[in-house]
Amino acid sequence: MPAAPSSAADSASPVSNLSTAAWGDLFRGRNGWRALALTGGVALHAVNVHIVTTVLPSVVSEIGGLDWYAWSTTLFVVGSIVGATLSVRLLAAFGPRGACLAALAAFTAGSMGCALAPAMPWLLAGRTVQGVGGGLLAALSYGLIQLVFAPRLWPRAVALVSGMWGVATLCGPAVGGLFAQAGHWRWAFWSLLPLAAVQALLVAVQLRPGAGVRHVRPAGMPRIPALQIGLLAASVLLIAASEFAPALAWQAIGVAAGLGLGVAATRVDGRAAVRLLPTGAYAVRAPMGAIYAGVVLLMIGTTTEIFVPYFLQLLHGHSPLLAGYLTAAMAGGWSAGSLLSSGRSGAGADRMLRAGPVACTLGLAALAVLMPAHGRLAAGAETLLVAIALGTVGLGVGIGWPHLVTRVMSLAPAGQEGLASASITTVQLYGMAVGAAVAGLVANAAGLTAPGGVAGARSAAFWLFASFALAPALAAWLVARFATAAHSR
Repeated sequence: MPAAPSSAADSASPVSNLSTAAWGDLFRGRNGWRALALTGGVALHAVNVHIVTTVLPSVVSEIGGLDWYAWSTTLFVVGSIVGATLSVRLLAAFGPRGACLAALAAFTAGSMGCALAPAMPWLLAGRTVQGVGGGLLAALSYGLIQLVFAPRLWPRAVALVSGMWGVATLCGPAVGGLFAQAGHWRWAFWSLLPLAAVQALLVAVQLRPGAGVRHVRPAGMPRIPALQIGLLAASVLLIAASEFAPALAWQAIGVAAGLGLGVAATRVDGRAAVRLLPTGAYAVRAPMGAIYAGVVLLMIGTTTEIFVPYFLQLLHGHSPLLAGYLTAAMAGGWSAGSLLSSGRSGAGADRMLRAGPVACTLGLAALAVLMPAHGRLAAGAETLLVAIALGTVGLGVGIGWPHLVTRVMSLAPAGQEGLASASITTVQLYGMAVGAAVAGLVANAAGLTAPGGVAGARSAAFWLFASFALAPALAAWLVARFATAAHSR
């Protein structure tokens, strides 16, 4: 088993040593159509995320289930972890085109289940299936970058994949908000089906065999790290279920046990013949381990987004449409930061890595003050400040994201490049799943459901954002230590 890089000098990446290609190179000729085929699935997935975030207050108003509010995201992300992990096997079995079409089929089935849901349990089942499809789409988009584009195009391609969340900030809140305001939230899910059909047609044409997409079918099928996946899923579900414990002490025990299962998954994976993450991923003192830990912590910070529409509608009196667009400022900041920083290299990339988590921390701290404090400022100023704070959280993730992802790809040991590409999404989703589970626990413990109402929501908003600001603050320390060492060498 290859040793993990022991220093930044050892981990100098071929990507970082190449000049980054211009945007025109990515969109020129057949590259442009391939980029659209890869990123369209992520755009569909991202639009769906914003649609659900926007309509969820209307959903619980009609079919109930406020105490299960965060579970819509938790189960979706657990399903996405399963889908992301299965992407390597699916790609080996069916090739790029077949794998993407299978992912779209699963996503479509889940969307139909959500649209037809008569009660919250049915909606949660549909969201789980949706998550499997979404995880496959996201992982395949990253994984296919190395098969479709030359290495010098990787940073731009990664930034473009991340930039699809910017497209979602325009479409998702509009679709979800308009249907929610009209009292027809189910049609928001139905509207995803034509988009999935168009994407399937694009994939069928651009990723067909013989179109120049590199793919060699392996002699044997890749094995799935089923035990590790099961432990990660159980970890998230146990943390999420802790919110239903009758006392705070039992909730704390449940969270500790869930995190313990997560640690057990890393120990099993470190000794497994079939790995979930590449060699060196769990060594936090090494560059790759620091990157993975930073990704998890940043994702935990962003999962506060799931409660933002509820707080904005209840505490600030905003319509579903406006609340959806304000919430999307976080994803918009992520996209803008990713696109603007993707051309940086060397010391400039290190500065982006150090500054990102700090900005994320400041944004969450500002939301802890602004979100529960409705009425203390003029309405327009208050709304503007909330939007800036949300955008800052996303910007903090976005400016470092292309450099985090490309370094994972370049640090991967020989023979584990495909695993490293797929693992980016796995780690990202695990961070989101843990964050969503803990967010539900913190919000409910702080009064979201009891006493509930405006007073409960104010308390929940403060404690949620204040406590979650600690995650990117820790990421800032980890990533700064790694980036500073890398630059000094």
